[in-house]
Amino acid sequence: MPERDLELVAKAVREAGAIAREIYAGHCKTWAKSDGSPVTEADLAVNKYLTEHLRGARPDYAWLSEESEDDRSRFSAKRIFVVDPIDGTLAFVKRRPHFTVSVAIVEDGQPVTACVYNPITDECFTAAAGEGAFLNGDRIHVTAKDTLDGCNILASRKTLSDPRWNAPWPEMHVDNPNSIAYRVALVAAGKFDAGLTLAALHDWDLAAADLVVREAGGILTSIEGELPLYNRENAIQPSAMAAGPKLHAVLLSRLDNAPRSRP
Repeated sequence: MPERDLELVAKAVREAGAIAREIYAGHCKTWAKSDGSPVTEADLAVNKYLTEHLRGARPDYAWLSEESEDDRSRFSAKRIFVVDPIDGTLAFVKRRPHFTVSVAIVEDGQPVTACVYNPITDECFTAAAGEGAFLNGDRIHVTAKDTLDGCNILASRKTLSDPRWNAPWPEMHVDNPNSIAYRVALVAAGKFDAGLTLAALHDWDLAAADLVVREAGGILTSIEGELPLYNRENAIQPSAMAAGPKLHAVLLSRLDNAPRSRP
């Protein structure tokens, strides 16, 4: 019997995570891309492994990865792998355990299979459309939090202190791990109540975690309240806000006059 997509992706991501973990434990070569962002030998090694194992198993699926040249055949393919070999490269470089290997399969602009794996904490978040979300095999769900008072939120303090917000924030616990995918996955698992970024993101930052949080009963939109659509021409998402339905509505109302990011 052919391997299911979720089984294929989860196995490959865990194995790729082991490669990242080994490099993380030793000396890692790091350099800057043309845009100034960091890239490491781990990014490339993980990307190579995933390319070989995922595309080898599903040659009819297209490919979109942060560390691969854009394959324009993705626009005509029924399904596409959307891959971030190391989401949170800065955390990896600084030896902080807040990076993930993130893979989604997208169909008709929406993720249908997803795996987000933190190889240092061994947290493996998985989801398939309509089948729920799981952390290391255990079903997960977002919190039922409906107020910002005492909220556990994942966002930068710089974002939250922007003077253009329409009201002061109440007392909250704020944390800010580097990986966007990890932030959203932690919201899905109920370890935090909400995650928010005003920065522009790429599809590979968000697609896998988007499905995980949705299947965990949460909502992920832009700060304008729009659902993400993946595999478009520029593969960019303007911002992201993830939470349970009630808290998401509270955040959305507060964001009416918030600063808008620019792709």
